[in-house]
Amino acid sequence: MFIDFFVNLILIVFFAVSGIPTTISNNADIIALLPTDSEKIVAADKAAVLSEDGRYLLFNKKADEPQPIASITKLMTALVFLDTKPNWSATYQITAADNIEGGKLHLFSGDTLNLKDLFLSSLVASDNGATIALVHASGLSEEDFVLKMNAKAKVLGLSQTSFSDPIGLSDKDVSTAREVALLAHEALDDPDISNAVKMSEYRFQTLEGREKFIESTDYLLFDSATGEFAPLGGKTGYTDKAGYCFVGRFKGPNGEDLIAAVLNSAGKNDRFKESKTIINWVFDHYLKK
Repeated sequence: MFIDFFVNLILIVFFAVSGIPTTISNNADIIALLPTDSEKIVAADKAAVLSEDGRYLLFNKKADEPQPIASITKLMTALVFLDTKPNWSATYQITAADNIEGGKLHLFSGDTLNLKDLFLSSLVASDNGATIALVHASGLSEEDFVLKMNAKAKVLGLSQTSFSDPIGLSDKDVSTAREVALLAHEALDDPDISNAVKMSEYRFQTLEGREKFIESTDYLLFDSATGEFAPLGGKTGYTDKAGYCFVGRFKGPNGEDLIAAVLNSAGKNDRFKESKTIINWVFDHYLKK
């Protein structure tokens, strides 16, 4: 405990000398770097960059103000589903109960597929129907599944995060930029989730022989001009109230590992541009020093 405090004190002094305002958060002793001109750096309403160990908030723009998070919710859904220890080779047949409006549909009533393909359809394509089917395939009721999502949020220390549905369509699925980054930090450390969100596209065949092709909603995976940091996948989200949202992991040229979260961006592409902006801001003002 004393060593941690001493290290934190050294870092605070370092950042103060660097001219970057620094505070200690009351949540898990997170050190937060607060650029005084964050409004000019990024236009998104809220943003955060989290260090690899999850303890340092390296960029902060209203990072502790809660708001709806749309389909970023699916990261928690994936974590809870994995807690059920799924048999990936088990199969599930899509039914009328899995038909959810919103977004592009890839699966239809009568399609039979294994749980791995269902899981990847949920995360790669952010398919709402595939996600609710994943919940139904877990053997839990939707209500019990959401209870487990909220229980897991508490375990992870996400005090301002709560869920009302497992898809993200509800505006009652809320979190903050910092807690979204912490959620992504946990989720993307899981190899099944990490491998899924790295996929720019995925092809599979249903048991009935229907070919399926899905593309990622993470446009950074198709971006050849990402700068010094390489995107390692993430999760998008959008509703009218949440705005355009994104959280993703980035790997730097010297092995740096950062999580960026952008909430309530103005446009579909803006959230990706702004994610790169805040990652590069951290690199220029922190990692290069």
